Amino acid sequence: MSGPLAQSCRDSLTTALRAADPSSWRHSWYRTQCPSRVAHYDALRRLTGRPFTADQTRRFEPWAALARSCGWWWPREHVCVVSDRPVALRTEVWQDNGTVRLHHADGPALRYGDGWEVYAWHGRHVPSWVITDPRAWRIAGETNVEVRRCAIEHAGWASYIEEAGLRVVATAPDPGNPGCELRLYHVRDRTKVLLAVNGSVERDGRRRRYGLTVPGHFTDPIAAAGWTYGLSGDDYSQLLRRT
Repeated sequence: MSGPLAQSCRDSLTTALRAADPSSWRHSWYRTQCPSRVAHYDALRRLTGRPFTADQTRRFEPWAALARSCGWWWPREHVCVVSDRPVALRTEVWQDNGTVRLHHADGPALRYGDGWEVYAWHGRHVPSWVITDPRAWRIAGETNVEVRRCAIEHAGWASYIEEAGLRVVATAPDPGNPGCELRLYHVRDRTKVLLAVNGSVERDGRRRRYGLTVPGHFTDPIAAAGWTYGLSGDDYSQLLRRT
C-alpha cells in the first residue's frame, strides 16, 4: 500500500523540487515528510481494527498531524522549517508503471502561495518558456537536448518545422511502421533531424511524433532511421514492425 504512494510522491514532487534547488536537499533528513509511511500505518490501524498502544499513539499522532496540515518540513535541533502545501498541483498518470508525475501544458505544474513555481512537461522539469512561449529561436538557443525535445513537442513538430524554416532533405515510407512516413530535415551543416512516428500507441490512442538528431551526412531517411537503432539502412528496411 505504501509503495505506490511513495513512488507517486517522488515522481510528482521530489524530483522537480530537487531539480529546482539542488542545494536545499544536501542537508535535509532522509524522507522527512514520509506521507506514505504515515498512510501505511494509519491504514493498518483502520483496516485491522487493532488500536495503537498509548506509546504508539504518542509517536504516531504528531507525524499524522504534520502530514495532514503542511508540506515538506525539516526538523533541526533548535529550529524546524515548515512549508505550506502547494496551491496548485497538476499531474498525469505515467502509463509505464501507473505512477504520477508533474505535467501541465498551459501553466505551472506546481505553484506555491508565495508565487514560486515549477514548470513540467510529462514529468520533466523545464524552464517556463517551454510551456509559455516555445518559439523556434528559443529552442535553437537551448543547449539541453531534453529541454529542446519538450519544447518542440509542446509547440508541435509541424509548427516548429515551419517557424524554424527547416528544409526537407528526403522522405520515405517507414518500413518498420507501416502507414507512417520518415522525414529527414536539414538543421545545420553537421546535423539533421529525422522525424518519425512512434511504433506504439500512446495512452490517449494516438501515435506520438518525435524527432531524432542524426549526423549531417545522411541523405536517406531509411539509412538515418537504421543508424538510430545501430543498423544499416538495408537491415532497417527489412523490419516488419518496430516499437
